[in-house]
Amino acid sequence: MRFLMTSVSDNNTPDETLQIEMGKFIEELTSAGVVLATGGMELGGTVIKSAGGEITLTDGPFAEAKEMAGGFALIEVRSHEEAIEVARRFFKIIGDGEGRMQQIYG
Repeated sequence: MRFLMTSVSDNNTPDETLQIEMGKFIEELTSAGVVLATGGMELGGTVIKSAGGEITLTDGPFAEAKEMAGGFALIEVRSHEEAIEVARRFFKIIGDGEGRMQQIYG
């Protein structure tokens, strides 16, 4: 089962200890074949809307950019429960924040 996990951290200050711990975590899960891809994401981005055949593009930053995902991980695990455990470990490292986990089909 594949899951896309995105996160928004309440901690916007880079911390060397956090980066080291996160690097170890990602290396461990990559070696185990769990992590397929990770990365940071632009907070603003572009919103694309389609309505009545018209396409509208709105470039960020947006007023609520603090609520937009700033990072992602694509993982492959055996179960939903295993994905939740990966998320729990992730948030123990980064601390306060919010995330979303969605199963990828196909």
